[in-house]
Amino acid sequence: MSLKNSYTTSDYLQWDSATNLVRKLYRDKEYRISLLIGCGIFFGLRISDLLQLTWEMLLNKDAKFIIIEKKTGKRREVRINREFQKHIKDCYVALGIQNLNELCFLSGRSNKAYSIQWVNIVLKELKEKYSLKIDHFSTHSLRKTFGRRVFEASGEHNAELALVKLMELFNHSSVTITKRYLGLRQEEILQTYDYLSF
Repeated sequence: MSLKNSYTTSDYLQWDSATNLVRKLYRDKEYRISLLIGCGIFFGLRISDLLQLTWEMLLNKDAKFIIIEKKTGKRREVRINREFQKHIKDCYVALGIQNLNELCFLSGRSNKAYSIQWVNIVLKELKEKYSLKIDHFSTHSLRKTFGRRVFEASGEHNAELALVKLMELFNHSSVTITKRYLGLRQEEILQTYDYLSF
């Protein structure tokens, strides 16, 4: 529960900052966190779904997997980006995983799955440690980073199509909700001030 009048919306990371963070974490031997952030920005799943991922799902020879979303109960098929596949394999090898049915995101000490609260604490620490330019960094920031990247990479001519696709992926009821979710609606409103001249 949030405090009255507090800001609880998460922000997105710029794509280059997000992918650089994944690389830096790998370099610093933080393989599981590197992989978690990578999966978040490349799959666009909620954290509750990311924490269900197994090595077998990620190392599937078809480079895709199916997950039943915890929040919605809906089936979702996810394709694994070809470039990101190499990172998954590198993390798998670096961690010396023996059991493909093992969850990907287990604590090394307790061998229990990460909690959402713990991941949020880690993300706040990473924001400071790596001087990330993001105000509100949380697990939801990863999903928003995915959405912003898809929208921005679509280009001006395909922006509406990208929003429709994201609406479907995010299971939103309208494009307006998707725009608000990605922070696009607020940007459009603020651009109104740019129309004025002095």
